[in-house]
Amino acid sequence: MPDLLIELFSEEIPARMQPKAREDLKKLITDGVVEAGLTYASAGAFSTPRRLTLTVEGLTANSPTLREERKGPRTDAPEKAIEGFLRSTGLSMDQLEARDDKKGQVYFAVIEKPGRPATEIVAEVLEKTIRNFPWPKSMRWGEGSLRWVRPLHSILAILTDEAGATVVPLDVDGIEAGDTTRGHRFMAPDVLQVSGFESYAKQLKAAKVMLDPNERAEAIDHDAAQMAFAKGWEVVPDKGLLAEVSGLVEWPVTLMGEIDGEFLDLPPEVLQTSMKEHQKFFSVKNPKTSRIEGFVTVANRETADHGATILAGNQKVLSARLSDAKFFWENDLRTVQAHGLEGMGAGLDAVTFHNLLGTQGSRIRRIETLAREVAPLVGAKPDLAAEAARVAKSDLRSEMVYEFPELQGVMGRYYAQKAGLSDAVADACRDHYAPLGPSDAVPSEPVSIAVALADKIDTLTGFWTIGEKPTGSKDPFALRRAALGVIRLISANGLRMSLKAIFAAGITAVDKDREKMKVGDMANIGDTPSIAGIGAPAPTDRSNEVADLMSFFHDRLKVHLRDAGIRHDVIDAVLAMPGSDDLTLVVKRAEALSDFFKTDDGENLIQGFKRANNILTQAEEKDGVEYSFGADPKFAETDEEKALFAALDAAEAKIAPAMADEDFAAAMSAMADLRAPIDAFFEAVQINADNPILRRNRLNLLSRIRQICLDVADLTKIEG
Repeated sequence: MPDLLIELFSEEIPARMQPKAREDLKKLITDGVVEAGLTYASAGAFSTPRRLTLTVEGLTANSPTLREERKGPRTDAPEKAIEGFLRSTGLSMDQLEARDDKKGQVYFAVIEKPGRPATEIVAEVLEKTIRNFPWPKSMRWGEGSLRWVRPLHSILAILTDEAGATVVPLDVDGIEAGDTTRGHRFMAPDVLQVSGFESYAKQLKAAKVMLDPNERAEAIDHDAAQMAFAKGWEVVPDKGLLAEVSGLVEWPVTLMGEIDGEFLDLPPEVLQTSMKEHQKFFSVKNPKTSRIEGFVTVANRETADHGATILAGNQKVLSARLSDAKFFWENDLRTVQAHGLEGMGAGLDAVTFHNLLGTQGSRIRRIETLAREVAPLVGAKPDLAAEAARVAKSDLRSEMVYEFPELQGVMGRYYAQKAGLSDAVADACRDHYAPLGPSDAVPSEPVSIAVALADKIDTLTGFWTIGEKPTGSKDPFALRRAALGVIRLISANGLRMSLKAIFAAGITAVDKDREKMKVGDMANIGDTPSIAGIGAPAPTDRSNEVADLMSFFHDRLKVHLRDAGIRHDVIDAVLAMPGSDDLTLVVKRAEALSDFFKTDDGENLIQGFKRANNILTQAEEKDGVEYSFGADPKFAETDEEKALFAALDAAEAKIAPAMADEDFAAAMSAMADLRAPIDAFFEAVQINADNPILRRNRLNLLSRIRQICLDVADLTKIEG
């Protein structure tokens, strides 16, 4: 069986596109050859800035010959029917076979598709792949019609077996496939003739090209760590940057330099961000001083002076970048010292947040109002939460954040500290954006929690008020992320609050601001009074928005809990219960119910409940009455019936106080005790007895089973 080697050699492929391009090449080629009838043993894809490579081992040399029999019309069928059958098979009349069938003689077509050599199949699949490759962005050059991410220079495509290497016959817009490649652009640019993947990889390594991106990343990581260790320093880990840099070089040469002393007092995040975003440098930390004092850069070539010239040039550019950062930092500090952090953010009144929701300044005042209201629910002092909310976004007006938007919040904390504000306020400036994603850390300090919740809830209620909701895959204002952030803040910190009441408060604040916008009272937008009684119901004309937003949250919560391993029907059973806007309560119930249904008692009890509910529902529909009370043990005839009465009495005595105390584990344990008596009851007792009194009593007994179970969760939602 031959092995296939493909290399698509071009100008530099952007590093961010390489991982997906590797997977796309592997999938398109392997799927294509399999669809054409070939099989293979294994495949691997690689990339460097200038090449995409695929190796396929154990490819079959030919596709199999296929024989298909197709039944056609009867021999005495109309002529047009027979002609249609011939067209569909591609055969002539004399190639059909007449065979006896139940209804007489019928035409059969025997169609043979001869196998094809792998070279022919690979040529077709590769050309289709190249012409339709799913680059995020591509370009056309010269006079050809081919589009590629960057100009494509050559195609290496060979099949190798015991007899040697065979070039796949292929020509794409004048680029003819061959068996050659090139080494490093500067250090070994000569043509290399290739006979298979093993020799290809060795020849490239000798020509200063490290084919495997993982190998390049490991080399960079190892060399950088060794250089830092030699100085008693350590490299600040950054997996994303490591992956990106390994996609920028074919032959990584790691160099380390020192940051000029005049920049060492800049916040470490400023140094890291400036070096990473502008120059793709790794930060190096001195553990003795806890400062970023060095950097690692990765060159793409070896030089006679061992990188000294490259390092000097990089150091010069870095100094210029850090000089800018220092200028921004010092200007921002002068602003804070002269006007305070609120003064820095005063200009946000002139920055539009959304044309229907006012300015950033008005939004901050709404967040302040909400933070003050939420504070007691999270254990924060209302005045402190309000102060933090007023200044949390002030750094948006700083020169540093204007230059590096990714530092918003981070810089706010530094400016708050320089302004002499409390640590709680400073931390809230940094943490109120969190969590930004499913793996992001969740704030745990009360003031930070209050401002983070207020910020996200104002975003959600604001856009809900103006009808800007996520639709399908579109979510331009990241409202799903904001909702998940609220869910994680509440669940991670075990917070107890009515979300409906908070949504109503947020919508009220937005409505008041929008009313002021209508009458032109722009000066007072956001100056809403404290929303007293956060538990008050939503305004009548906004109750639909509150309910709709709560439904949106439930959908997000389902996703969150499913990721935690809780079944969707268990979540539905809990959400159908009262208090579903108390997310901590919902999560506690869902976890307890989920654990219960993982036991044999839980699975068997749900079957008993469903049986009782089905019998009861059918009887109520048939009789036109509701069997919901009146079960009397004096009418119990069998020991199993009497035992069930006793078990239900015992369960009710345990479940009611357990549910009141939110001890759901105890409630589930009491429910589990019902399994055996319910099973025994159904085995021994005929529900629809001939005696109407016994029948009614037993149906009312089933009603007790149903109600006790429904007091814990809506088990009608449980599948199975």
